[in-house]
Amino acid sequence: MTVTLEDIKRHPYLQAYILQADSNLRAMGYTEHGHRHINLVSSIAHNILVRLGFPERKGELAAIAGYLHDIGNCVGRIHHGASSALLIGPILREMGMPADELGLVLSAVGNHEEEVGEPVNEVAAALILADKSDVHRTRVRIQDKINFDIHDRVNYAVVKSFLDVNEVERAIVLRITIETEHTSIMEYFEIFLERMLMCRRAAAYLNCEFNLVINDVQLL
Repeated sequence: MTVTLEDIKRHPYLQAYILQADSNLRAMGYTEHGHRHINLVSSIAHNILVRLGFPERKGELAAIAGYLHDIGNCVGRIHHGASSALLIGPILREMGMPADELGLVLSAVGNHEEEVGEPVNEVAAALILADKSDVHRTRVRIQDKINFDIHDRVNYAVVKSFLDVNEVERAIVLRITIETEHTSIMEYFEIFLERMLMCRRAAAYLNCEFNLVINDVQLL
């Protein structure tokens, strides 16, 4: 049976877990991880694979993984990638997803955290690139700048973020515009360097080069 992204979006348990996950992270003081984030990651992951010539179904599996990757935060933040995989596995199996597709989705979701994850297949690589490229002002929940921590400052400073996939040159470029009055580029690297290096590994798995361009200056 073909399980689609729209099927996923209609499943009541998955939606409940997504809402609880974002509620938990809000209480912990984290940036937004709700429907804005997961829909964006889902779309970008899909587009990466389709632009690079992978089959449309492989792109949809990346979209499904992107939509569900943070659901484990409804259990806890630590190792939430593994928690996400364990939560969605029985549901996707019950929905009729074939075993080979389920394996790809679970491995991608379980490998998206920079502390423990690796681009073990093309779906995982696309998810990593999509997830780690989502840095933007709209993710900041706190309105009072006095209470910003470094993650809030960096996200608030980013007014434009775009992941450019060039299938001809096999290049994936994250283009970011930062308002430096809110943070320094050094602060961006302080919290995102590990993520950018993970993106480089993910791009390499897809036989692409990864570059980071901030304020029109190539830094990676």
